Amino acid sequence: MNIAFIPLRCGSKSIPFKNIKEFCGKPLVYWNLKAIEESKYIDTVYVATDCKEVVDTIEEFNFKKVKIYIREAKNAQDTSPTEDVMLEFLTKQKQNDKDLFLLVQATSPITQSYDFDNAIKQLKKSKKDSLLTVVNEKRFFWNKDGTALNYDYKNRPRRQDFEGFFLENGAFYINSVENILKYKNRLSGEIDLYVMHDYTSIEIDEPLDWHIAEAYMKEHILNSQEKLEKKEIKLFLSDVDGTLTDAGMYYDIYGNELKKFNTHDGKGFELLRNKGIKTGLITSEKTKIVENRAKKLKIDYLYQDVGYKGKLEVAKEICEKENISLKEVAYIGDDINCKELLQNVGIAACPANSQKEIKNIKNIKQLNKCGGDGAVREFINYLLL
Repeated sequence: MNIAFIPLRCGSKSIPFKNIKEFCGKPLVYWNLKAIEESKYIDTVYVATDCKEVVDTIEEFNFKKVKIYIREAKNAQDTSPTEDVMLEFLTKQKQNDKDLFLLVQATSPITQSYDFDNAIKQLKKSKKDSLLTVVNEKRFFWNKDGTALNYDYKNRPRRQDFEGFFLENGAFYINSVENILKYKNRLSGEIDLYVMHDYTSIEIDEPLDWHIAEAYMKEHILNSQEKLEKKEIKLFLSDVDGTLTDAGMYYDIYGNELKKFNTHDGKGFELLRNKGIKTGLITSEKTKIVENRAKKLKIDYLYQDVGYKGKLEVAKEICEKENISLKEVAYIGDDINCKELLQNVGIAACPANSQKEIKNIKNIKQLNKCGGDGAVREFINYLLL
């Protein structure tokens, strides 16, 4: 059995509540948990925390492999060594001595599932005792006394011919439970090195690190994933209140209900129509306003007052009529009655002001704009571009 372990404290002097602060649209710890959830070889991940806010945030992810371990206060201080909480956990939560134990650090959010899996395979193949992650640092280092540390300056090598040094990047460490209990250290015996990409060298300790890591994440991970995940979409569905509107409730002096729509969203539906993509609105409310708006936008399918049937079942009905699958559907919604459908379509998105439970849906695209302020158009532009 392969166990991952992520220690998360409540406090952080440089960045308050760092571990659950939003990073690329998700709480920081989400990214490592997502990679572990998608790993082929990690069976369970324990999050060791002293923080209710961390527990509440993690539970909203609904990851199947995640378990919470409440760490002792004495091992959750600024000065508490990570080894102490590891040993506390392994003493209280008995594990098989031969199990592999992966210490994972949330401050390295760029780690991917293939890194965990390849490192586990590499360690087993090498038959060494433990493993740590590194990057190949091809820089020239000097001692304080003016002597070169890792090269001969009289024969300066070309970068491509320079072996360089291996820099510990702190992403994760692997050892057996038996070795950790015996040597009281994350590493022991013969140590293997798992080399990761250069951009994974960043560890988030200071505010500037945060911005750099976000830039790396977007450039090297998220942009590439979005290109791979974009599918041929044949049907575009949208929620109404809080998505096409700002979720406000407006009434005139006679008590008539009003809704605020955005003209840019309307143009987006025209762009979809020009590309031959069918469109639909699914809403729990039933109003003449929405009916009129749907007619003006030339929406192909309008379902109001879906009630007990639920939005997912309605979407399935439309797919059956169009002879397509849910994986060929894009949907945008903002609240919990949209959750089931968002979890099942090919591409899902939510406005910036969506409920937290919606934002935490796996692989959902969080938009920069709010409902009624052009969020739907932003999603449409993303799909078309």
